[in-house]
Amino acid sequence: MEAASASLHAGEAEHHGPPAAHRSSRVDPQMLGMLLFIISEIMVFGAFFTAYFFIRVVQANPWPAAGTELPKLVAGFNTAILLSSSVTLHWALTSVKNGNRWGLRAGMLTTFLLGLTFLFVQINEYVHIGFAPHDSAQASVFYGLTGLHGAHVFIGLVLLLMVTVRAFRGHFSPEAHRGVEIPGIYWHFVDVMWVIVYCSVYLL
Repeated sequence: MEAASASLHAGEAEHHGPPAAHRSSRVDPQMLGMLLFIISEIMVFGAFFTAYFFIRVVQANPWPAAGTELPKLVAGFNTAILLSSSVTLHWALTSVKNGNRWGLRAGMLTTFLLGLTFLFVQINEYVHIGFAPHDSAQASVFYGLTGLHGAHVFIGLVLLLMVTVRAFRGHFSPEAHRGVEIPGIYWHFVDVMWVIVYCSVYLL
């Protein structure tokens, strides 16, 4: 009896901190948090798309507004850049899973630079597009949708920069790569959302 009690006390002495939290979900907490965040962001984009379709479908207003033109070719080139960043990010994640640190670093750095290029081209488009948000309802919706996406790209770039810095410091391994995978899911969401914005706003 005394031996069992001593063993119990020894086990308690070895444990530090609060007990492990009870998890009712089989989904990893970090993954679940990111998925819930993405769902909330889809709702935000949905509000802007509602305004867009109200102008075009319900009110039957011309798109874009009369006397304005959208740079479809430049936006298409920018779309290719952003989609390429998803490919390089997948390369980085695959590399770290296989223990290829060089591939991880090269993939993350390339992804960050491609994302930065996309944002620069988007800002340059605003400078030369020829109309302002207050010129018409169509212009307000255009800047609202593309600007909202640009804000998400900026947030994604901050995350990518953090992952890239950590990659060059050797923080990831085949056994521990959540820090690459979770921000990567967000970046893929940003890419998919841009394809929807590009097709709806520039092409339709």
